[in-house]
Amino acid sequence: MMFLRKISILSLIVICVTGFTHMATMENRGENRYKSIRLTPEIYNNANSDLSDLRILDGYGEYVPFFIHNMDERDYIETTRYLMSLTDSYVRYDNFYFDYTLAEEFERDIVATSIEFTTGDSTFAKTVHVYGSHDGIHWIFVQQDQLYRVGNHSKLEIIFNLPQRFTHYRFRLNNNLERISFDTVYLTHSVATTQRQYFVETLSPGINIEENRDRNITNIYVEGIKHLRLREITIHTDSMFQRTVMVPRLGVELELYNLSFGYTSYRNTTIPLNRSISRDDIFVLNILNGDDRPINVTGVTVMYYADDLIFEGGNNENLTLSFGGGSHINAPVFDIVRYREEILRLDIDRLEISEIIFGEVVPEPEPRDFSVIFNMVIVTVSVLLGLVILVKLKKGAV
Repeated sequence: MMFLRKISILSLIVICVTGFTHMATMENRGENRYKSIRLTPEIYNNANSDLSDLRILDGYGEYVPFFIHNMDERDYIETTRYLMSLTDSYVRYDNFYFDYTLAEEFERDIVATSIEFTTGDSTFAKTVHVYGSHDGIHWIFVQQDQLYRVGNHSKLEIIFNLPQRFTHYRFRLNNNLERISFDTVYLTHSVATTQRQYFVETLSPGINIEENRDRNITNIYVEGIKHLRLREITIHTDSMFQRTVMVPRLGVELELYNLSFGYTSYRNTTIPLNRSISRDDIFVLNILNGDDRPINVTGVTVMYYADDLIFEGGNNENLTLSFGGGSHINAPVFDIVRYREEILRLDIDRLEISEIIFGEVVPEPEPRDFSVIFNMVIVTVSVLLGLVILVKLKKGAV
């Protein structure tokens, strides 16, 4: 309790000094140099929509440089395998031949980057000559490689020097006295791909439901998703229905349904929103009921894209995230942004928000119209000048 009380007092001091309205406190922990904090819906709801008013402060009220991060990029290998069937095997001049072809026909060319083998033989090492053919009659030498399994070490894949488009492959093994054979052979196509994985969070917000009986429309009012980059909203119901659902502020209209016929069910109660952002405190959904009774809505689930703040934690025990500074606040530009790629390769400690203090929001003053004041000043100066001139004229007459 004493710790939280100190944090609260510190936050209130920072609020007074910096002019920001709201504060979120977090406890610095972990052994890594860099830290991250994931923004919560409460922060999105009360910060600027572009997050320009976010600031991290240390225990002395000094700004801590940070950058915003909202996805991970990962390199991975995507592999497609095509089963091959043995069409012939024979021996010629002490060489053992195995002919394979694709187990099924394809309308497109099959591009292969390697061939994978499985075998029940436990100990062997063989030189393999690989040939390719489009018709199983005319063969072209492709390359030579090694296959082996010795102890805990094995190599059961031949990687092509260049991608190949043959549909038939022949393997020639020299001096195969052990009668090595293959259980399965796969033609494979592998490609290195960079996958972008965005940070997606799930929220079950509070809702209010209102029935407009004159128009037979169910209005669903969703709270707490202002400024979120929305991925989708799912309506939960046990009713059987097929209705048009609208999101009027976003111009979205689609048909949702929850149907069951015998042992077959058809269900789609999810509205894709493609990163749309609600600018209002209350997000509104309309269900058009037509001549049917309203459905029983038990809740909604919201999926949204989240952001992390990445920063150097240092030795600060107490860190504070301030927000709510107003739309006039510009986003900071810190040098740490230049090193984001290097930082993201490091181990980063994830911190949690321990407390959020919401201050009283003071409306931003409306721009004042100074034209009236200006005109009054001009009139006053003109009158004064007129009086001065009159006084001088009277003195001259005397």
